[in-house]
Amino acid sequence: MSRLKKVLRSAFARLPQDMRYGIYRRMIDCDPTPDGRLELKVAETREDLEDCFRILHDAYVHSGFMKPHPSGLRVTMYHALPTTTTLCAKYDGRVVGTMSMIREGVFGFPLQAVFDLSDVRAKQGQIAEISALAVHPDFRETGGSILFPLMKFMYEYCTEYFDTRHLVIAVNPNRIELYESLLFFERLQEKTVDSYDFANGAPAVGATLDLPMAKEIFRRVYGQRKERKNLYRYFVQTRLPNIKLPKRRYFTTNDPVLTPAILDYFFNQRSDVLAQLDDRRRALLWSIYDQPEFRAVLPLLSGSATGFHPMRRHQRFSLRCPAELRLRVEGEGDGRSIIMTVIEISLSGFQAQSKLDIPVGAEGSVHVELGVQDKTSLEVKVVRHHRTDTGEFYGFRLDEPDDVWRRAVSALETEYVAGDL
Repeated sequence: MSRLKKVLRSAFARLPQDMRYGIYRRMIDCDPTPDGRLELKVAETREDLEDCFRILHDAYVHSGFMKPHPSGLRVTMYHALPTTTTLCAKYDGRVVGTMSMIREGVFGFPLQAVFDLSDVRAKQGQIAEISALAVHPDFRETGGSILFPLMKFMYEYCTEYFDTRHLVIAVNPNRIELYESLLFFERLQEKTVDSYDFANGAPAVGATLDLPMAKEIFRRVYGQRKERKNLYRYFVQTRLPNIKLPKRRYFTTNDPVLTPAILDYFFNQRSDVLAQLDDRRRALLWSIYDQPEFRAVLPLLSGSATGFHPMRRHQRFSLRCPAELRLRVEGEGDGRSIIMTVIEISLSGFQAQSKLDIPVGAEGSVHVELGVQDKTSLEVKVVRHHRTDTGEFYGFRLDEPDDVWRRAVSALETEYVAGDL
């Protein structure tokens, strides 16, 4: 950093916080009609993922957040999970920006190693950690022409496709005010973590954003501003043709992209991420990737591993399917109607979340929308009730699955990636 820049940054830091935040907001320049050569999409090919991991590696090495890796890539164990989505920004066919969203999966979150998420969890709703943000050096001085569209894509994806209510981040202290002033993130704790292992021991500040609340804050703060300064209109109302949201047959809420070959390429050949996993994490990966084709790719448990109980199968695809249950109640013609959300399905039954009490043992019919074109009505019986901090969950047994149900179960259990459903 030049001497002048250091002097200016020092002077800026001495300004009152309200003044600093106001300056940040005046610097906003979000173009509602970006260059048509800009494309934003889920990174789903080996080539796109490799370009994203390379840009991330170079940015992290430059900032001191990691040591150079022989592969020239930054790949973590979280990228091996179907609950992680990597976004990419491409300009004229070239990847120039990336960001990863890590929804809670079998490995938890990177930042929970040093930050307490109890208060966020108490508010209910899915959490996603925003991580691995990087923009190619050629586009860092372009006034946010890549960063703002990438952040808008993240906002749309999380609110409409990723079943996410809360965002959490761990960022360097010299970046936290950007998130606080522009996006209204709130710190998880006042104290800065002096050494964050996930970023090569760099200091870190943790923060969170409640997306439904943020929408109202954006409206209040930005709603009357000019178009290119109006983050409410930009994030909430504007639709950019540059953003290519994934097409989904079923009402899934994640977009796995790892085939056995891609998993092997990044996590065995280009890095030793899988080899470095402990036996517990290896067993968890086996519980997710349980198809025969993955067996040659996944790391074996060590010969000395003992005390591990067989793990339940973790579904690669998560669901949120609207459903209506009609319970048969003696003396009531049409019975009692209950609106639910189906979150897991199998050939013999499903699990659903309901805000209303459903008696175990009750029978009835259920209408489920598995996708826009895939709807089914089935006879069911309530067989389980499970209460958690996040709501009331019920297990249902089917009398007989129909062809629509069978096709959905087969696709979700056998396909590797979201695009093949």
